[in-house]
Amino acid sequence: MKKNLMSVLILALVVANLVLTAILMISVVPQTKKANELITKVCSAIDLELEGGKDNSSLYIPMDQLEPVSLAEGASITINLKDSGDGEKHHAVISVSLALDTKSDGYKKYSGAEGITSKQDLIKDEIIKIVSNHTLEEMQENQGKVQDEILARLRRMFESDFIVSVAFPTYNYE
Repeated sequence: MKKNLMSVLILALVVANLVLTAILMISVVPQTKKANELITKVCSAIDLELEGGKDNSSLYIPMDQLEPVSLAEGASITINLKDSGDGEKHHAVISVSLALDTKSDGYKKYSGAEGITSKQDLIKDEIIKIVSNHTLEEMQENQGKVQDEILARLRRMFESDFIVSVAFPTYNYE
């Protein structure tokens, strides 16, 4: 009889444990899913911020992975600037150099520097459009902003980020 009573008591405890485990699962699992979703969103936002910092700079790319390309073989481009309201015509005389990431898929797709030089007329046209929308003062005070605009436009044009920076090795604003 003692063995039977002990078996019934163990069975009752197992059933109680099963019921409490089911209640625990029903109440905890939805909250855990919500917490996991929140953690996933936070992690993706952090990843975006980390990757976003690399977007506009060649600082994170090793020098042996960069290839400089001078447009028009380093020749200067003369561009009329937007009227600044002083009644005088101003222009910029700039030479443009691009830094290309040789390990990028876009570099391989556009055949590296040869692909860029074959499309240099299109690139120069985009550069002229952007620079001509700025005044003399804007070019003198914030040349980096203009270079970033050119970089963003070229990346959209090639649908790739293999162009990592735009430089003006020589420039003169008159």
